[in-house]
Amino acid sequence: MSAWDERYGVMREIVLTGLNHKTAPVETRERLAFSASEAKEALGALRARPEIDEVMLLSSCNRVEVLMAARDCDAAVAASKAVVADFKGLPQADFESCLYTHHDNAAVRHMFRVAASLDSMVVGEPQILGQVKGAYHLAASEKASGPLLNRLMHRTFHVAKRVRSETGIGDSAVSISYAAIELARKIFGSLEGRKILLVGAGEMAELAVEHLIQHQAGDIFVANRTLERGVELARRFNGSAIALEELPEALKEVDIIISSTGSPTYVITRDMVKQGVKSRKGRSIFFIDIAVPRDIDPAINRLSNAYVYDIDDLKEVIDGNIESRNVEAVKAERIVEEGVVAFARWVEGLHTVPTIKAMRSKVGAIAECEVEKTLASLTGLSDEERAAIRRMGQAIVTKVVHDPIRFIKDGCHNRDESRALSYARSIFNLDE
Repeated sequence: MSAWDERYGVMREIVLTGLNHKTAPVETRERLAFSASEAKEALGALRARPEIDEVMLLSSCNRVEVLMAARDCDAAVAASKAVVADFKGLPQADFESCLYTHHDNAAVRHMFRVAASLDSMVVGEPQILGQVKGAYHLAASEKASGPLLNRLMHRTFHVAKRVRSETGIGDSAVSISYAAIELARKIFGSLEGRKILLVGAGEMAELAVEHLIQHQAGDIFVANRTLERGVELARRFNGSAIALEELPEALKEVDIIISSTGSPTYVITRDMVKQGVKSRKGRSIFFIDIAVPRDIDPAINRLSNAYVYDIDDLKEVIDGNIESRNVEAVKAERIVEEGVVAFARWVEGLHTVPTIKAMRSKVGAIAECEVEKTLASLTGLSDEERAAIRRMGQAIVTKVVHDPIRFIKDGCHNRDESRALSYARSIFNLDE
């Protein structure tokens, strides 16, 4: 599925390469994750590569993907790998085996499924669509996207909206935050009266608090880099806000810590917990890390009565709730396939552009020549009258080429594109 780029007179293809929670463990994903500022810088580096004509970079807790339009897809994929490896200071060999690459319709289908949350760890979760929109807005603002990716992303959002409105896939969706609370319940049996510490006050933390209240958790504490934001969240749910500097003291009292910050380094270290464990008198402390890169040092697991679960550990909880979404997922997949077919037809239609342009140009040149000959033979015409005759010539051109253009486009839609183009080029003698 190549697409004609009218600006440059070349054919481009869509290709996507990346990794996700199915192909790479959290240790690999966190090493390749891009913060907002890094994503902007990395996008600039990708855009600067001559092998890549258009590009978008998507980075979330469960995936890092590069979507591109290029004349040579293999060269573009190789360039994207090199940029990511160089930017992250990693040998390609460290993540090469985790990568997948999709071309043309497969890339379009993958993008639709990602935005519709059919490829998420939590099928139906709503956050991914916002992340895809954010990635596209960055690409558009940095002028890294172009006609092909712009059209693809607009169709992506349309498909995702249809999935949301025409299926119930989001009704029974289990969020990452919900899965974290379910894991905590599985560990303790009941959350009633348990003291909870949330590190981070973003959307995931808000969802977690709502679920905690439903399960009658005890005191809820919120620690956030910006204390004001922590206070705001804590106040809404009758909790208490603490500063990040107070974490070591809080670890002496709380039972469960759920962390979801955007920090590039560990927020809670082994040494920090080691000090707190001593004063807990054998009481267990559980950490649930739903951040990528991870917030909580996995080495904490080696301390007595301290247990760390990361985002990959939540998969078992999520899988247990997947059956209720299967029927709706089938409906969603049908909508995705309809979207893929519609986009493929649009791309196929672009193949007709050179012939249609050549036809218009030839008929237009003939008409212009004859109009100017006629005008040269006439005297006494006003400027307005001459302009009217020229407009008449242009109108004749539009009417003459209207039916041939419709013939070409009908041939494209009826899968007989090559024959329609051949007839048109022969009739108008465009290959002379």
